[in-house]
Amino acid sequence: MEYKILSFPLSMLFGNTENTVYPTLLWDNRNIILVDCGFVGSLPQIEKELGRHGLSVEQITGLVLTHHDHDHMGSAAEIKRINPHLKIYASAVEAPYISAHEKPLRLRQAEEMQEILPPEQQDFGKAFCEMLRRVEPVQVDVFLRDEELMDWCGGCRIIATPGHTPGHISLLMEKESIVITGDAFVLEDGKPAIANPQFTLDIEQATESMEKLLSLKAKAYYCYHGGLLV
Repeated sequence: MEYKILSFPLSMLFGNTENTVYPTLLWDNRNIILVDCGFVGSLPQIEKELGRHGLSVEQITGLVLTHHDHDHMGSAAEIKRINPHLKIYASAVEAPYISAHEKPLRLRQAEEMQEILPPEQQDFGKAFCEMLRRVEPVQVDVFLRDEELMDWCGGCRIIATPGHTPGHISLLMEKESIVITGDAFVLEDGKPAIANPQFTLDIEQATESMEKLLSLKAKAYYCYHGGLLV
């Protein structure tokens, strides 16, 4: 079976800071799976990047959301509207927050932090909360379980990597020895690091999850923040 595993950049300004993230595309003869989908407003960039490979949003068969943070699911509802046949995949733990059946934990955390921020950070905190509130919920169609094997690109194993959020998942492309990390860890100055420790909901779990992925000694780690680690 022929397949491609591609990573591409999406950038978005927040205040004066440009944030760049790297979704991954799993493309084989039967599946076109997008892993995470950037910020609210990222759809035009996604369409442009897919177009560079001769693809369109309408051709995507699945969207995997590693967790419910705004920079990972920001464009999910918009993509689903354009392509209603696409399946949304996530863990059962993250699903209530992705669908907003329960208040997203990240928004709850940001609102609690807002009450104790010093005056000079209040405007930033308000803007961050508003950005989180703009994330449109979407229903999860398929729950992914730890150690479950999907038939994407020669075999994709789901790995539970809680800590950053409770139901965070990462993906192991077994044939190519590639790990798609989500926010289980990020690259900082070319080295693995905990993603936003101040926002990580369980730092001990997050540390264990990062060590779990690094212990796999994969040939490559596709980091959503920071890019490629080989």
